[in-house]
Amino acid sequence: MSNDFASQRQTMVDCQIRTFDVTDQEVISRFLDVPRETFVPGPMQALAYSDAPLDLHTIEGETRCLLAPMVLARMIQGAEVRASDRVLDIAGGAGYSAALLAGLAGEVVALESIPSLSFAAAAHLAGLGLPATAVCGPLDASEGVTGTFDLILVNGAVEEGLEPLLARLSLGGRIIAILRSPGDPTGKAGKAMRFESVAGELSSRVLFDAAAPVLGAFARTPVFAF
Repeated sequence: MSNDFASQRQTMVDCQIRTFDVTDQEVISRFLDVPRETFVPGPMQALAYSDAPLDLHTIEGETRCLLAPMVLARMIQGAEVRASDRVLDIAGGAGYSAALLAGLAGEVVALESIPSLSFAAAAHLAGLGLPATAVCGPLDASEGVTGTFDLILVNGAVEEGLEPLLARLSLGGRIIAILRSPGDPTGKAGKAMRFESVAGELSSRVLFDAAAPVLGAFARTPVFAF
């Protein structure tokens, strides 16, 4: 492993993650242990530890956004991952978020709809010997995965369409996602949210301000006025 990448990883944790109110030591340890550069294409590896989100372009012509490290770290901290959790990681690209979660939870399923990224995630997770499974399928989990999950992490912004994921939650389960603010033309206004199933009812609370591209599976259906 490159000493330069190791140094950049330490700087990322010290200057980005710790300064963004991430204090959970287990979460911080995962960001120190997992080589982020492994999960970005070779030409982009020099940007792996940037404080900005990275767009991963694919052979399918689609793009997946790798969330900024500080945003992802604080989302994972807000999820309060337990060692007994079964986790569904959605739209995690080449597997970085799943790799982080695999060191915190009991079981991780990485669900990605872009075949080339799902294939890359499977290779990366296996190469690092991590207990996570990569599945290629629709991001709403309507195919490819079975059972319920204690935690569902959505790597991107949503506007609507979370009902299929809510149906996948176990009792007391949580969904962590960035909710895009209605009427925001820039796409830059949003809130990282925690949705939780409590006694058959759904509660929600804001974790922090955040922005990310809206995932197509959870984009608001346009309403046409005549």
